[in-house]
Amino acid sequence: MITNYLLQMPIPRDIPLPLPLPEWLLVIILIVSFLLHILFINLMVGSTLLTFWYQIKGLKSKDYDKLAREIATTITVNKSMAVVLGVAPLLSINVLYTFYFYSSNAITGNMWISIVPWVAVSFLIVYLHKYTWDKLENNKMLHIGILSFALVSFLLIPFIFLTNINLMLFPEKWVDIHGFVDALILPNVFTRYLHFITASLAITGLFLAVYFGRKSFKFNFKFEFLNKELIKKQMITLMLLGTGIQFIFGPLLFLTLPSKGISWNLFWVILAGVIIAVIILVQLWKMANRSHIQLGKQFNVLIVLFVLLVLCMGTGRHMYRENALATHKGQMAERTRQHWEMVKKAHENLLLPETGLEEGEIMPGLHLFQVNCAICHSATTRLVGPPMAEVAPEYLGKNAALKSWIKKPGRKRMDYPQMTGFPQLNDQQLSDLAEYVINEEWN
Repeated sequence: MITNYLLQMPIPRDIPLPLPLPEWLLVIILIVSFLLHILFINLMVGSTLLTFWYQIKGLKSKDYDKLAREIATTITVNKSMAVVLGVAPLLSINVLYTFYFYSSNAITGNMWISIVPWVAVSFLIVYLHKYTWDKLENNKMLHIGILSFALVSFLLIPFIFLTNINLMLFPEKWVDIHGFVDALILPNVFTRYLHFITASLAITGLFLAVYFGRKSFKFNFKFEFLNKELIKKQMITLMLLGTGIQFIFGPLLFLTLPSKGISWNLFWVILAGVIIAVIILVQLWKMANRSHIQLGKQFNVLIVLFVLLVLCMGTGRHMYRENALATHKGQMAERTRQHWEMVKKAHENLLLPETGLEEGEIMPGLHLFQVNCAICHSATTRLVGPPMAEVAPEYLGKNAALKSWIKKPGRKRMDYPQMTGFPQLNDQQLSDLAEYVINEEWN
């Protein structure tokens, strides 16, 4: 069934190449590798936010400046892990959603490309902040200013990426989107981003509670009033706050999702995630109200619950993406099937006119046409290129011009892709081919 947007934009043909791995395996790789990647992105963003916050508080209390320095040591490590673990999901999504991923990249244009310099500069700024702590001890505002630049970058880069990934899900909207700003008006961009920020805070709180709570961990500095117990309590409170706020942004995120991607299977996955989140919230509340926080078996159970929650979120994200793109992917598959049926007929010479030759005879130009041209051109039907009934009259009496075009073509029709050149054909072959094309009765 052809939908309204099919009338507004052409449905492209898919690339008829086999996947390098079974699709189910690529899906697993995409989900797991993306979750690992986003985990370290969460830690990078969350730790930078906390470092910035504690450095501001450190203007009045040296203890918080020392704590900020301890947290800052984790940022560069988490950043490096995020970059390394980003390769697998990027390659996987390129293979599984080639058309949708690259189309959204092209539409968002300069903002998408800007991620590369943003990442490079922000990473260098983080190292500058890390290694100038002592040198800028008497110029804290400049030091905090350096970190604020990195923080803005770390907040902007995921926002651009999220907007681009969200754009993938709405091919029916592409005709109305003319850049990054237009892409922001699509449903659930901002709710997804706010959900990401609160998740970053919750995950960072979990990580730092374990990081600072280890028996083997030794602080690099002596504190006046802060201690492990108080820091652990602050991190548990941060986990509680981040998880609790998600109960606001989570429903908003679900309500802003277009219905085309909603299914009962997705609903049950989301419901499972909600139940796990409620259990986590209750456990965090109990833990935050204790006078002494022990990171024992109960905390290990909490970590397992967080892992299950993240798996539910990752699985649900993929299920929605598949549901949202199902109609368009089906139409693209049908268009691809129709195209290759026509190509097959062209190869079988069913779309070429009668030549009047005896059986076994073949004109040199006809043979060259069948070998080099019939895959894209038929007699009267549009394939990849225009039908020869339209092309031949344009070159009547212009054999040299046609030979030049075949050897090194340009682009005349904007509704057709640019033709591939044939520099491998010699002058005699080009003459035979041009002669055949111009003089054949294509109608």
